[in-house]
Amino acid sequence: MADTATEEYAAGLQDWRGDVIRELDAIVREAAPNATALIRWTQLVWELGGPIAYARAASTHVTFGFWRGAELTDAEGSLEGSGDRMMHVEITGPGDVRKAQFAAWVKEAADLNEAMGDPTKRPAEPS
Repeated sequence: MADTATEEYAAGLQDWRGDVIRELDAIVREAAPNATALIRWTQLVWELGGPIAYARAASTHVTFGFWRGAELTDAEGSLEGSGDRMMHVEITGPGDVRKAQFAAWVKEAADLNEAMGDPTKRPAEPS
């Protein structure tokens, strides 16, 4: 069952995007059961030792992304992004949700946070 943050975010979407948000939440909760969802930076964010994934609805798609996206296993090259950390996929309809792949990325992102800490905290610069 989706939590309050997920329902709050999805309720503002009167079409397939709300259903996709709820489906993504179910995937995250199965792959990383201890993750919490909150609305942060105007998007839905799942955290476990720092942010692991986010979903943001646009007018024609839902972006599902990962703070450690550049570190995730992506043999098919499905993740997009030009930065050195964050990567995402664009979901343009309910048929674009790839449960097994998305769950694998969520689990890997959660495992990376456990091993390496919060991805929003940069290590201290050497003095």
